[in-house]
Amino acid sequence: MKICALTMAYRDHWALDQWYRHYSRQLGAENLYVVSHGADPRIQDICPGASVLTIPRDRLQGFDHWRGRMLNGFQQGLLEIYDWVLRSDADELICLDPARWASFADMLQAQDAPALFTLGFNLFDFSETASEEPVFTKARDVVFTGHYSKAWAVRRSIGLRRHGLQLRPARLAEFPFVMPRGVYLAHLKFADATALATMSEIRQEVGNTKGPGLPGKAWQKAQQEAIDKIAEAQALPSLPWLEAEETAWGSLQSPVRDEGKSVLRCQSLRFQFRTTLPDWFGQ
Repeated sequence: MKICALTMAYRDHWALDQWYRHYSRQLGAENLYVVSHGADPRIQDICPGASVLTIPRDRLQGFDHWRGRMLNGFQQGLLEIYDWVLRSDADELICLDPARWASFADMLQAQDAPALFTLGFNLFDFSETASEEPVFTKARDVVFTGHYSKAWAVRRSIGLRRHGLQLRPARLAEFPFVMPRGVYLAHLKFADATALATMSEIRQEVGNTKGPGLPGKAWQKAQQEAIDKIAEAQALPSLPWLEAEETAWGSLQSPVRDEGKSVLRCQSLRFQFRTTLPDWFGQ
């Protein structure tokens, strides 16, 4: 089975380093594809052996829409070569419970569906200490979220949109919603204080640029948004991993079938508890 991973990056070097470490170990660097939004020679240094494609950074208006269409096109092209394409943002890692799955190939071989969702969580490092170590060695607190329980793997010509699957209207009602147990998306935005501060400045700069179709209030006030999210997570009651995971996974098994946009996606649930990662994360 041939599997590749695809992402897009702009200056989030810390997260991209985590992404490369994770997927190069799992899939081999030669099967990694990074779209660089603007020229950035550091990306090739961070991702030796990966394929890096640079696109111009001269238009931000309507960014989410054209970015999604472009990445869907790249994804479809890669499916001419690969059996599965794994796609996530640079600050997102798909992790497998080794008690259930030995590898991505093992997990994907067991699936009948043409596309997969995953149970997602925000990862937090409340210590706010900088480290060069892999992320899971220091960040252990998580909050499950429907927003980051995203579509992430496809083996057919199916586009990703709004964290879900873009489908033909005739297929929307009956298309299988599959979220395998023991598969998780770790969102790293809040997992390193130094990287968060750097990227919050960049998001604010972009969010306050003039023009239509730019990111909204969360980017315009990115620094305050980050402070609020961390404080909110710290204040949540803590549950054991098994209880928290079971509750979150079970709550997300009735997806949204958005007829207006013809998108299949998870409910955007916000869980009012946090938990701690089991020891196998990062092994």
